[in-house]
Amino acid sequence: MEAFSDGVLAIIITIMVLEMSAPEEATLAALGLLIPTFLSYTLSFVFLAIYWNNHHHLLQAVERVDGRVLWANMHLLFWLSLVPFVTAWMGENKFAAWPMAVYGSVLVMAGVAYFILVRALIAVHGLDSKLAQAVQRDFKGKISVVLYMIAIPLAFVSSWLAGGLYVLVAVIWLVPDRRIEHVMRE
Repeated sequence: MEAFSDGVLAIIITIMVLEMSAPEEATLAALGLLIPTFLSYTLSFVFLAIYWNNHHHLLQAVERVDGRVLWANMHLLFWLSLVPFVTAWMGENKFAAWPMAVYGSVLVMAGVAYFILVRALIAVHGLDSKLAQAVQRDFKGKISVVLYMIAIPLAFVSSWLAGGLYVLVAVIWLVPDRRIEHVMRE
């Protein structure tokens, strides 16, 4: 499951970077036109890196999986696979309201899917498992989904404020979640 997920995430990142086209002109002005595309790519790359890191750490505490875990993982990968599409739409439309709101919707669903995956793994391992101990209080995960949900309607008021909330969530997650590492060392 981990190797498959790693491969899918690598493909998602590859697709995302292939969406960026080099300018036809060899000028800085032509390159400057790609700034919105590059910024949306950078934000999405950071989110995918965060998901990969957390998924990797999560699976370090896993001893076994069952069918519901595999489907929960596929559910997560489905939402993450939409990131290149919404990233391209957002960048090409210079962070317009609808692309920003749909981007947030995909992030909400990915966050919910990750939560479902964690719960499915806890169901397999038990409430007294190291995994359950490590992820019992998921403040960052919950606040992230709340901030995404605020950003969705906010995109229609100010797409820049909505984008600021997306960046804030990314910054929150740049500090690695060490709960699993801590529990596994004990």
